Amino acid sequence: MDFIDITDEATWTAFQSKHNNLTFLQTWEWGEMQRRLGYDILRRGITEHGRLVSTVLVVKVRAKRGAMLFVPQGPTFERGAGRETMGSHLKLITDSLVAIAQKENYAFIRIAPILNDVEENRNLFLSLGYRTAPIYMHAERVWSVNLTPAEDVLLANMRKTTRYLIRRAPKDGVSIVTRVDKEALNDFWSVYEETARRERFVPFSRSYLRNEYEVFARTGNVFWLFGFVGSQKKPSDCLAAAMVIFTKNTGFYHQGASLHSKEPVAYLMQWEAMREAKKRGCLSYNFWGILEKGRSPSAWQGLTLFKQGFGGFQTDYVSTQDYIVSPHYWYSYLYEQYLMLRRGVK
Repeated sequence: MDFIDITDEATWTAFQSKHNNLTFLQTWEWGEMQRRLGYDILRRGITEHGRLVSTVLVVKVRAKRGAMLFVPQGPTFERGAGRETMGSHLKLITDSLVAIAQKENYAFIRIAPILNDVEENRNLFLSLGYRTAPIYMHAERVWSVNLTPAEDVLLANMRKTTRYLIRRAPKDGVSIVTRVDKEALNDFWSVYEETARRERFVPFSRSYLRNEYEVFARTGNVFWLFGFVGSQKKPSDCLAAAMVIFTKNTGFYHQGASLHSKEPVAYLMQWEAMREAKKRGCLSYNFWGILEKGRSPSAWQGLTLFKQGFGGFQTDYVSTQDYIVSPHYWYSYLYEQYLMLRRGVK
């Protein structure tokens, strides 16, 4: 096996499209997003007899929480790879990253796996000396809907109340507008900022959202949705908004905001996002994170009920894993335990 740098976007994207549509966090675009945020990255792959069999995007993070080499929802293993193969690839990746961490003074390696949370997968990391991180980095429990059935079947699979509100929304004057222009960010921001103030969470910066949109817009893998009531569709009249990101087979509800309204704007907006994903040929729609007691904020309970109303299924991934390289890790560990308390994790 050889562990090589991958510098060709087409090679990387072809492998991801074939073997990993569970996340957009290992896409070429997400690597470019990290670069825009000021992080150095590594794109590496494992080859066997000249054939690419695994890839891993690594983000070099130096932040208040500590210095780490971070793998967001990866590595990507070849579809159908057995656990023995995944284990040997994970060892090669770990050994290589440890060498980099020691040379460049990173305290730990952190991997947010995209593997189902079963004992055999947890043991892949345990056997190599990893430990569960004190904090999640990306959603570890997600809610998804299979989009392959016909639209009437998708509606029938929803919670009765959700289905009723989707059908009622147009009668209440609700309409959804799809946009792909750069100016849409400003309109999203006004709703997003108010949502963050009401729900008391720290919002992403405007710069972060702009960069996120632009890297995926370059490949046509993102759009905005805006929800209105009545004939007026001025930005100031927007009651709900969302950013949806796409891989080859999956649509992801990644950024969202909504104002209080008696009309079911958010329900119709999600249904239109699902319909658009289906038109694009996506096989699933990922609502992203839902409540996991002990790992995510208790405030997610209401949002979780909303997402589950659209039908679908829950997927749990192996919890974020840390490999300690330096004793400085424990400073990060204590700080992140404090962060979890601030987030309201119980």
